[in-house]
Amino acid sequence: MKFFYAQPSKHAHPGDRCICKAPIARQITGKVAYHGDLWVRKDFRGQGMVNITAGIMRGVSFAMWAPDFTCYLAARWSVEKRVYDASQCEPGGSILRLVAEGIVDDDWLFWKTGEDLMRSVNAQAETR
Repeated sequence: MKFFYAQPSKHAHPGDRCICKAPIARQITGKVAYHGDLWVRKDFRGQGMVNITAGIMRGVSFAMWAPDFTCYLAARWSVEKRVYDASQCEPGGSILRLVAEGIVDDDWLFWKTGEDLMRSVNAQAETR
């Protein structure tokens, strides 16, 4: 719970939990760039914003850090709707329960290797 609270024993509810059960998680080591969360305003959805921002994130990550892996979390519905490149993802990436806030969430873990990231950035550059 240190991701959420500086002092979990002091600030977190005793029933709060956040665990990762995705098997690949133990293999994601070295220099890792977390691509964070993305929320697109309702009137911009379905217009390619995810592809635009993902391209920017990949390019910046590769140029600044050349990570061994990139990863992010996303809801199950986004896998079913193919919102993101789901070629490398597993369920159980973040199983979150925050009692006081009434939050229960179970996100999938998406990742790319550094080599996959480099190929993706190079392919994007070649299409320009």
